[in-house]
Amino acid sequence: MQQFTAVYQKRGKWFVGYVEEVSGVNSQGRTMREVRDNLQEALGLVIDVNRTMLAREVRGRVIREPLKLLSA
Repeated sequence: MQQFTAVYQKRGKWFVGYVEEVSGVNSQGRTMREVRDNLQEALGLVIDVNRTMLAREVRGRVIREPLKLLSA
């Protein structure tokens, strides 16, 4: 399981949120629960699309391995 950081902000009657580590993963909702659920769905979709696009572009043998962030 990977862990990411969700950042939330109240703007008027809405909450907006984004995932700090992944560009383009953002959403909004009327409640914190709604925006949190939306962010989880958006993150899953972005990761799936990125993997699908990479699989179409990469030809031949590839090496995949887990990568840990040593410092932030």
